[in-house]
Parts: sequence; C-alpha cells; structure tokens
Amino acid sequence: MSKKILSALAMVMALVMMMSSAMACTTLGIGKLATADGSTVITHTCDSTGDDSRLWIIPRMEGGEGVMRDIVLNGNQYGDWSDYPNTKDYGGGMVVGEMPQPEDTYQYLHTNYSLINEKGVAMGESTCTPNFTDERGLKCYEVMVKNSLGIIDCYHAQHVALERASTAREAVEIIGAMVEEYGWSGFCENINICDGNETWIMEVYGHNVWCAFRVPDDAMFVCANRARIDYVDLEDKENYLCSDNIISFAVENGLWSEESGEPFAPCDVYAYNTGAYSYRREWRAMNLVCPSMELDPEAVKQPLLCYPEKKLTVADIRAINSDYYKGTAYDVTLTPEAGPFGNVLTDKLKERTINLYRATYHTIATVNAALPEEARSLVWIGWGAADSSYSIPLWASMTELPEILVNGHRYTTFDRDSAWWISQYVQQTASQNYESAIKDIHAARDPKMEEQYAEVASIQAAAAALVEAGNKEAAVKLITDYAYNNAIEWHEFWTELGDKLYAKYMFNRVDMNEAKYPEWWTNILDNAPDKPVEEVPAA
Repeated sequence: MSKKILSALAMVMALVMMMSSAMACTTLGIGKLATADGSTVITHTCDSTGDDSRLWIIPRMEGGEGVMRDIVLNGNQYGDWSDYPNTKDYGGGMVVGEMPQPEDTYQYLHTNYSLINEKGVAMGESTCTPNFTDERGLKCYEVMVKNSLGIIDCYHAQHVALERASTAREAVEIIGAMVEEYGWSGFCENINICDGNETWIMEVYGHNVWCAFRVPDDAMFVCANRARIDYVDLEDKENYLCSDNIISFAVENGLWSEESGEPFAPCDVYAYNTGAYSYRREWRAMNLVCPSMELDPEAVKQPLLCYPEKKLTVADIRAINSDYYKGTAYDVTLTPEAGPFGNVLTDKLKERTINLYRATYHTIATVNAALPEEARSLVWIGWGAADSSYSIPLWASMTELPEILVNGHRYTTFDRDSAWWISQYVQQTASQNYESAIKDIHAARDPKMEEQYAEVASIQAAAAALVEAGNKEAAVKLITDYAYNNAIEWHEFWTELGDKLYAKYMFNRVDMNEAKYPEWWTNILDNAPDKPVEEVPAA
C-alpha cells in the first residue's frame, strides 16, 4: 500500500477518534517569575471521554545511525506500554511510517499525552476546533483539517519531543521539524511546554504550518479549546518560532490576504473560533488571578496573557483547575441542570466549566531550574474532576511506579486497585449530594494536600543535596520511594473516604436522614408537567 493511501486511511481513522476527544481540555502556561517558588508551570485538564488514564515510565532508548522509530497514529488507544520498546503494543493505534532516532533518548512519564521527561521538559495540550457554524470556520476546517493528510498527530509529537528535547525551545523545534517533514494529522493543537527556565506555547494548524511564542516570565497564558496565538513577529527569533510558510500558506489557500485590512492573526486565520465554550473559560482563569483587569466575560476576544497579581502556588493553580464559576453570574451550581444540590458532576450543564466530570486526568508540572534534573522533573497528577479529587507528585527520574497507576481505565470493570477507578468512585458518590459531599471531600483532602506540599519541598531539597554531594543514585531512590509510597497512601486514604461517602449518601439521603429539597427546587417540581404518555401505534 502506498504511503499516500496509507496516510489518507490513517487520517480518516484519526479524525473519527479525535472527534470524541475534541473540545475537551483547558491548559495554562506560566512563567517562572509568576510563581511562588520560581518554577515554570504548565497544566493540562485532559477532559475527553476516550483518553487513557494509565501511566508508565518509558526508559532511555538507544539511538544513532540507522536506528528507526515507528510513527504511530492514535498510539494511545489503549495499548500496553509497560515493556516499550521491547514490546510495541499500540492498541488501536496504527503504524504509518518510521523516522530516524538520531540520538539516545531521555526517560519520560508516558500517558495519553505524555507528561514530562528526566530533563524537566513538560507539556500538555488543548485541541482547537474552528467554528462549524459559519463560513469562515468551515473553510478553516476544509483547508487545515480535512485536506491535511499528514501522519504526525499530537500524541506522537509529544512522545517524540519528550524523548529528545532537553529544553522547551528544543521541543518546539523538534515538533516543528516533524510537522514540516511528515505533515500534521487532525485538528489544530495548542501545546504548552516548559523547562524550568522558559515557558512556550505552540500551535500546529494542519499540513506543515505551525508557530510558537515564549510566555513572558511574569505572565500566564490560558487555552480553552481554541487557537490563541494572535500575533507572530518574524524578526524576533528569541520569542517567536514558526514554519517558513506561516503567512504564505494562508495567502495561497485563500485564508488571508493583506488587502483584507485584517492583521495577520494565526489563530483566526487557521482555526477561527468565537465560541463561549472557549472564551468564558479563558476569562475565568485570568479573572481569578488578575481581577483588576476587569475582563468582560462576554467578550469573544480575550487577552492573550495576564500578569498574576500575586505569586501563584500549586494550590492556587489547582483552584483554577477546580473552578465552576462559583460566585459569578455563571455559577453552574445555581442552575436547574445541577439539580437541588448543586451537582457540577453532570453532563447536563449548559455552561462549560474548567472543572469537568469527564476528566481523564489533570496535571500541573512545576519545573524549577534551580534544582538538579533529578529533583526538578516534577508533575502533579490526579484523576477525574479536580475539585473532587486529589493530586500526587511524580518525577520523571523515578525508577518505578506503583501498580495502582497502571491498573484500570474507563473501559475496564471497576477496580479497587486502580487510582483512576477509586477517584471515579469518590466523584460519582459525591454527585448524590454535591453541596454536602464536597465539604466532606475538602475537609479530608485539603489538610493532607497542605502537608504534601511541604513534604515535596523537603524531598526536593534533600534530593538536591544528595546530587550536589555526588550521590545521584541515592537522590533518585529517595524520590522514587517517597512518590511510590505516597501514591499508595493516598489511594488507601481515598478508598476509605469513598466507602464513608457511599454509606453516608446511600439512597440519596444523608446518614439515612432525608435530604430535603430546597424550596426553589420544589417549586420547579410543582410546576413541571408529567411525562407524556407514549402512544402505542395501532396494530
């Protein structure tokens, strides 16, 4: 079968799979001067209904002349990466080609979209679809998605970049080179990348077209499923990178012209999107940390950056990931769709919130360049909606992960030995009476999270001292032992909490006492019509 035909078939499969994952993620990119400990930060709430929650360590691999690597489309469709690269099980993924592996690779943490490597390069993504309701958006889709028959998708791009990149800038260049050589498959992706010194935002639009910019050290960027880069300075190579055809491709394909009078904004030219589904989350994330900007929640055009008015901690960033507009005019807990007890863990809400019931996982990578690589490659991960779950620290330098991080995913049966399933157990139980259960969850979780923040700082300092003393092996063991045992401790703690919640909210009661409906909900019920009787067709 020819490469061209194979690419076309793979594209069809990729689009089908990606449609279920599109419009699903919220991400942040934060510079090192905007955080309390001087770390660069990227986040990712992986909110699709089809992504894999399992986690593996991918070891260093040998590269060199003649060494090739598979190019895989949809390689994260529930394959088994536990023995990679010795065993290549890509699940529903498809090998569509191969590429040279020019150098030995770095170890990294691999999940649906891989997280961070041993050098401290971390990344996330947000899939960016254009409008499907107007001519401009449909043209973007036709030219940039439907007619792009490349073989590099976002999964593969991030895996390869983490295998090879020692800095965020290198990661941008590696992905850019892949896209230019092999072409892009799927919708536009916004990829956030950091390394302890710099934070970069990259957008790949389709075909071989891409651009990226560096987030200022004191700034924060947010993406909510729409392309966001609205300016590129072709002369400023320190802060902007892009494909050579970033403008010419648009002109040649009728997506932009100088005569139009519109400034060249890559996000609008290649992935035009004006939906409240996206801009409201952008507004909310920035408004939480930059309230004095007084941003308009109804404005389609939100600023590209904001400058946090206080130094951000991991707890602050978790609060953004946990947000559902509480205290604003868009508070979803006050809507009829949330029911009598303000349930935010439902698919019936009309407003798209950052905190989302269907989240596969949520991550916060905090990379501090002042620490040695063994200690700096830190990512916090939790499963399900952030507001009703916990986060644990993992390092890309670890030598072993507990089985609870590998066991189970949404297409397996319930597994009490799976971190993902136990997180869903607590979350689903909380949906019985959210306004009460979430207080129980926070009361149990928050003090333990605060202790963990302090422990992690101490572990990183101790590991750094061991490295400086010339004992890297002991540093890695310290980190591995702590993260491994801490993950198990949290899992046991969360399982016990789930059992307590399950008993407390049995039958939608509270400790077997009636959970009375509030008056406003009773009024809705009193005025609601009965379900219409279905007519039985005549024989």
